[in-house]
Amino acid sequence: METQPNNPLHGVKLEQIINDLVTHYGWEYMGHIIKIKCFNSNPSVKSSLKFLRRTPWARAKVETMYLNMLKQVGQTKS
Repeated sequence: METQPNNPLHGVKLEQIINDLVTHYGWEYMGHIIKIKCFNSNPSVKSSLKFLRRTPWARAKVETMYLNMLKQVGQTKS
Protein backbone atom coordinates (compact mmCIF):
# COMPACT_ATOMS: atom_id res chain seq x y z
CA MET A 1 0.00 0.00 0.00
CA GLU A 2 1.27 3.42 -0.93
CA THR A 3 1.80 5.97 1.86
CA GLN A 4 0.26 9.40 1.44
CA PRO A 5 1.72 11.66 4.13
CA ASN A 6 -0.12 14.78 2.91
CA ASN A 7 -3.55 13.14 2.80
CA PRO A 8 -5.22 13.13 6.23
CA LEU A 9 -8.04 10.92 4.89
CA HIS A 10 -5.69 8.15 3.78
CA GLY A 11 -6.38 5.00 5.78
CA VAL A 12 -9.43 6.47 7.56
CA LYS A 13 -12.59 4.50 6.92
CA LEU A 14 -15.85 6.27 6.20
CA GLU A 15 -17.41 4.66 9.27
CA GLN A 16 -14.69 6.17 11.47
CA ILE A 17 -15.24 9.59 9.88
CA ILE A 18 -18.96 9.43 10.65
CA ASN A 19 -18.39 8.22 14.21
CA ASP A 20 -15.85 10.98 14.88
CA LEU A 21 -18.16 13.65 13.47
CA VAL A 22 -21.14 12.39 15.50
CA THR A 23 -19.02 12.36 18.65
CA HIS A 24 -17.71 15.86 18.00
CA TYR A 25 -20.79 17.60 16.55
CA GLY A 26 -23.82 15.33 17.00
CA TRP A 27 -26.42 14.33 14.41
CA GLU A 28 -28.48 17.52 14.79
CA TYR A 29 -25.62 19.86 13.93
CA MET A 30 -24.43 17.62 11.09
CA GLY A 31 -27.95 17.59 9.66
CA HIS A 32 -28.12 21.36 9.90
CA ILE A 33 -24.82 21.84 8.05
CA ILE A 34 -25.24 19.06 5.47
CA LYS A 35 -28.91 18.78 4.62
CA ILE A 36 -29.31 15.09 3.85
CA LYS A 37 -32.09 12.86 5.10
CA CYS A 38 -29.82 10.25 6.67
CA PHE A 39 -28.59 12.91 9.15
CA ASN A 40 -32.02 14.40 9.89
CA SER A 41 -34.57 11.57 9.87
CA ASN A 42 -33.78 8.67 12.22
CA PRO A 43 -30.02 9.10 11.81
CA SER A 44 -27.78 6.08 12.12
CA VAL A 45 -24.27 5.16 11.09
CA LYS A 46 -25.60 2.30 8.94
CA SER A 47 -28.01 4.47 6.91
CA SER A 48 -25.37 7.18 6.55
CA LEU A 49 -22.77 4.72 5.26
CA LYS A 50 -25.19 3.32 2.71
CA PHE A 51 -26.15 6.77 1.42
CA LEU A 52 -22.65 8.27 1.43
CA ARG A 53 -21.12 5.33 -0.41
CA ARG A 54 -23.62 5.82 -3.24
CA THR A 55 -23.62 9.62 -3.31
CA PRO A 56 -20.24 11.20 -4.14
CA TRP A 57 -21.30 14.84 -3.63
CA ALA A 58 -22.58 14.11 -0.11
CA ARG A 59 -19.50 12.07 0.77
CA ALA A 60 -17.30 14.96 -0.38
CA LYS A 61 -19.18 17.33 1.95
CA VAL A 62 -18.79 14.93 4.88
CA GLU A 63 -15.08 14.53 4.18
CA THR A 64 -14.67 18.31 4.04
CA MET A 65 -16.52 18.64 7.34
CA TYR A 66 -14.18 16.02 8.82
CA LEU A 67 -11.07 17.84 7.59
CA ASN A 68 -12.39 21.10 9.06
CA MET A 69 -13.01 19.31 12.36
CA LEU A 70 -9.42 17.98 12.34
CA LYS A 71 -8.10 21.52 11.77
CA GLN A 72 -10.29 22.88 14.56
CA VAL A 73 -9.20 20.17 17.00
CA GLY A 74 -5.56 20.67 15.98
CA GLN A 75 -5.77 24.41 16.68
CA THR A 76 -7.42 23.77 20.05
CA LYS A 77 -4.63 21.39 21.11
CA SER A 78 -1.88 23.90 20.25
